[in-house]
Formats: sequence, structure tokens, C-alpha cells
Amino acid sequence: MNPKTTFQKPLRIFSIDIFRAITMLLMIFVNDLWTLEGIPAWIGHVSANEDGLGLADTVFPAFLVIVGLSIPFAISRRVEKGESTSKTIQHILLRTLALLTMGVFHVNLENYNNFDALLPKPIWQILITIAFFLIWLDYSSYLNKKKNSVLQLSGILLLAILAFLYVGGSPENPTWMEFHWWGILGLIGWAYLISALVYLAFRESMLVYISFFLFFLFFNSAEKLGWLDFLHFIKPYFWISGDGSNPAFAMAGVVGGMYYKNYLSRGKYQNYWLVFGSSTVILILFGLVTRPLWGIHKIGASPSWVTICTGLAFLVLASLIWLVDKKGKSSWFDLIKPGGTSTLTAYLLPYIHYALYSIVGFSLPLVLRTGIVGIIKCLLYAFVIILITGLLEKKKIRLKV
Repeated sequence: MNPKTTFQKPLRIFSIDIFRAITMLLMIFVNDLWTLEGIPAWIGHVSANEDGLGLADTVFPAFLVIVGLSIPFAISRRVEKGESTSKTIQHILLRTLALLTMGVFHVNLENYNNFDALLPKPIWQILITIAFFLIWLDYSSYLNKKKNSVLQLSGILLLAILAFLYVGGSPENPTWMEFHWWGILGLIGWAYLISALVYLAFRESMLVYISFFLFFLFFNSAEKLGWLDFLHFIKPYFWISGDGSNPAFAMAGVVGGMYYKNYLSRGKYQNYWLVFGSSTVILILFGLVTRPLWGIHKIGASPSWVTICTGLAFLVLASLIWLVDKKGKSSWFDLIKPGGTSTLTAYLLPYIHYALYSIVGFSLPLVLRTGIVGIIKCLLYAFVIILITGLLEKKKIRLKV
């Protein structure tokens, strides 16, 4: 069957954009919590040795689910335009490489050696962010292709120079850039790569996508139960990201995205609450019933954390479908929409702000960084970052990978 004939033009998917915007707002908010003192424990991350779930522990999973939700739409559009499979794979690989690269640079920020490095850490941090913008700016709005290429090559050269100048480790044992972990963007990149290739290979096969989700959940469960201990000698070299948890989130999103694309985006809203509601109940029940086996841990990537957070993501999505797509209330979220359309831009902007803060040496009074007042400060900060993202978007300054 010719795939071009199987896709009809869907309606605008406002609820997924707004879900992404809300998640990005929360990500900026929880990433700013480190500046606070005396806040309720449930807002932040639960520590590695605790069995529990904080608000911050649900944000990254929601983002991975959204990554999966978007894949059926994005790849289907490429198929509709007649793009070859090899070209689509190239796009997937380049997008993954971009996320992995940014993730590794960000992780090495954590081990920056200010004593031996030529550049102070805040300057290096600002410059790598500028390089990211130069390399992955959305140049489709700029018509001067020669100038675009010069800017992009300048970004690559700048990033290479910054990598060369990097010094990590300690004054006693300085090192060059090393791999520690992939970083948030890198983990997103691996989850995207796996789920996008699965979708491309088995396009329009819902049963296969559900099977892959269950496989990654089983892999995650088997690792936590010690069933995969005999494979630990290969773990440093070849393993599934997050012990299977990260692609599980993304594949759950692909399943939801397929249902959304084939039914909801064509105005077929019958039974959508039953579909997402029953999925939510099953996932959360699995997480709660199996909790005694492995607890709820983000740090440990436990299966209970995976299924509970996936269920919560589906519940939020179903609520937004009702509010935004059915009731037409997308305008309620106009203020934060840039967080859903220029997501990577919004994610990177705080890296510039925090570095500038460090250079100036300014710190807010403790009263503004404590308790409820501090929480309000973090919320306002997240809104300001989204507002700046929107202003940059209007000036056609946004990243796209």
C-alpha cells in the first residue's frame, strides 16, 4: 500500500503543543529550585534512598512521553511530502547527534576546573550556549543560505575550540572532557532515536508499538529484579538508555500519538476518555501494586516510577484534549505557548542567565529564596524565560533540531 494514500491531513494538535509548553514551564521551574531553601519536600526530587515521588520527578517523564507523542505526526508529514526512508533516517540520526552533543557538553559543566581552565566556567557556559544557537538555529526563515552556512560553521568551530580549551577534574588531577552520563538532552536523544526508528520501521502498527513499550518495561523490571546481572559486563558499552525506562516513556507516547493522529486529530472524540482513562488506571495500578518490589524511584528508574508517571501524563493529556481541542480554550495558554513551539530555546536560556548571575556575583536576599515566596520566585522566573523565548521567536530566533 502506498503510504501517501493512508494519511489524511489532521486538524491542528493544540493540546500536544500546550502539554509540551506546560511541561517546559515546569522543567524551568523545578530546575530553578536549587536556588531555594525551606521548601516542601514534595515539590522537589525525592532522594535516591527514598521511596516516593516528588513533582520534579514527574517532569522529565512527561517530556519523554511528549517526545513520543510527536513522532507519528512528524514522521508522517515527512512521508506525505515524499521524503525517502534514508533521508528520514538521516534526519533522525542528525537530531539525535545534536541532542547527545549538547547533553555531553552540559554534563562536563558539572566537572569544570576553574583553577586550571583558561576560561572561567560562566564564560565557557555562555559560549557553548551561543555555539548551540549558531549551529542549531532554525535557519529556514533566513533566505541568505551563504550567510546561514557561515554562521553554522562558525558555531561548529566555536564549539570545537571550547572543547579544546576545556579542563575538568581537580587541580590535583586535571582532565579533558570525559563521558560521565548523557545529560538530560542526551537521554532525550536516545529515547527519541529508539522510538523514532521503531515507528519508521513499523509505521501504523499499533500492536507493535504496544509490544515495544511492554518490552522496555519488562527490560526495566528484569534489570531491577537482578535477572540481567549476567549481562552487566556489557552494560558500560551497550545498554538500553535508563535501563529501558526512557524508551518506555517515549514508546508510550508513540502509542498515544498514534491514537491521537488516527482518531482525535480527525475529530473522532468518541471514547477517548475511556482509552486514556483506562490506560491511566492500569499503569498507575501496576506501579502501586509492584511498588514493594522496587519502590518508586526516579534516580533508580524503577518500573513503578515509569508506569505511574506515564499514567499521570496520559491523564493530563486527556484533560487538555477536553479543554483545548474540544472546548477550544487554547487561548488560555497563550502566555506559555512559546515553551511548546520553541522548547529547546526555552531550555537553554537559563544557562546564559545563571552564568551571567555568577559573573555579576549577585544573589537575591534569602527572604526571596525561602518557602512560599521562593516558590513564587521560581514560578515567575519560569514565566519570564518563556516570555523571553516568545520575544526571540517573534524575531525568528529559535533552535530547531
